[in-house]
Amino acid sequence: MHERQARYTIAGLIHFRRVPTMNEKMPSRRRTGDLTSGPIPRTLLLFALPVLGSNVLQSLNGSINAVWVGRFLGESALTATSNANLVLFLILGTVFGIGMAATILVAQSVGAHNMPEARRIVGTSATFFFLVSVVFAVCGWIWVDAILTTLGTPADALPLARSYLRIIFVAVPMMNLLSFVMTVLRGAGDSRTPFIFMALAVVLDIVLNPLLIRGIGPFPELGIAGSATATLIGQTVSVVAILIVLYVSKHPLRLAGRDLALLRPAPALLRIVVFKGVPMGLQMIVISAAALTVMGIVNSYGSQVAAAYGIAAQLWTYIQMPALAIGAAVSSMAAQNVGARRWDRIGKIAASGVGFNLVLTGSLVALLAFFDRPVLSLFLSSDSTAIDIASHINNVASWSFILFGVTIVLFATVRATGAVMPPLIILVISVLVVRTGFAYFMRGYIGEEALWWSFPAGSITSLVLAAAYYRFGRWRTMHMIEEERPAAGEPPDTGLGVPRQRAHLSPETPNG
Repeated sequence: MHERQARYTIAGLIHFRRVPTMNEKMPSRRRTGDLTSGPIPRTLLLFALPVLGSNVLQSLNGSINAVWVGRFLGESALTATSNANLVLFLILGTVFGIGMAATILVAQSVGAHNMPEARRIVGTSATFFFLVSVVFAVCGWIWVDAILTTLGTPADALPLARSYLRIIFVAVPMMNLLSFVMTVLRGAGDSRTPFIFMALAVVLDIVLNPLLIRGIGPFPELGIAGSATATLIGQTVSVVAILIVLYVSKHPLRLAGRDLALLRPAPALLRIVVFKGVPMGLQMIVISAAALTVMGIVNSYGSQVAAAYGIAAQLWTYIQMPALAIGAAVSSMAAQNVGARRWDRIGKIAASGVGFNLVLTGSLVALLAFFDRPVLSLFLSSDSTAIDIASHINNVASWSFILFGVTIVLFATVRATGAVMPPLIILVISVLVVRTGFAYFMRGYIGEEALWWSFPAGSITSLVLAAAYYRFGRWRTMHMIEEERPAAGEPPDTGLGVPRQRAHLSPETPNG
């Protein structure tokens, strides 16, 4: 009874180590990944590879679907999906941070082998996450015309964008729920299961797109609405399938029986998830705002420069994938070790993440430097002037993503302890102030070169500030949840003795 009424404090969620029975402990250890032991580089790499695979699948899904829409329905339809996907990205970015906060809390609890608290976190977060998604879906459906008008969607693409986006809004709750389940599983140390079900969603989406657009076989001809319907079906089937697998396998994070009561949000825990999650979500908004600002300046130099920059930006998406995957792996791994109080491993996890980023991202940048023209010719005709411009943009800017990848790893490490505001502040300074400021003010001196050199300027700034905070900041003393005073009767931590709870020792038995 005392345990069920425990307050959501660091002592209750993280530092209090519940001693499970043998029947309860063994299944949890089998079905959740232990990231607190074993060789750090090997564990980190094996965990990151399925995350990288998921990122690649998502990008390929978007690219292939764009090909289907463009070939079957034309440029107006492609413009419509581009505008709709921008809205979708902003929605997913808004709730992204809440999912990340829940994931870090789950990872800390799993690291402390406290599965009851991990389920409490899942229950509160899942309910709030899903309700927010439903609100977004309903509001988006009602005000879809106002949203598209605000974006300046071209008149010829507006009816198509409306048809596409309304179905996408219906899909938003399922998309967000699938994203939440996958991130929570990664926090619990399992990156393979999310990869499998992401692959299922992507395959269904890609296969159903042409069938529903053109009405091939028994499928109805839905036009652009068919593309959105394929996404809805793929996401819904995948999230239902992954939930069935988790319940059939009796995963320790599933909510069943009396644990279903945990779906009622706990106010104290919910405040923590929101307050810690919002700054992480704002990081995506900051990056998006900077990208839109730079794109607006690029457009002023004409269609050839804009086309060259657009192709370069697509390639940069793939260049950044290893760093993003490694960052996600570092975040989960570091959070579990924080929960387990294995602070001796945190620095080694960060160092391994930085090393993998240098090798993987550096290799992609080097390959692009050697084979830039063959790759660019996939998007542009070989005699296009835009190829020369795009090649120059890559030579100037692509190497800076190696530096930004290091920043991502450092951010992932400090966020695992609950330090979420400093990374946001650093991004505002480096991306919004330095990058966009450099692009805007320096173009009067060096012209369009200012746009391309703004990326190294921003990346160098973010790396310097992130490294300084990692080295000198107080992130090692921070918690996702504030620590309460020791309970009455617990000896103070004077350095002369180690309290039993803090030492993770089991209570004394009647036999001593």
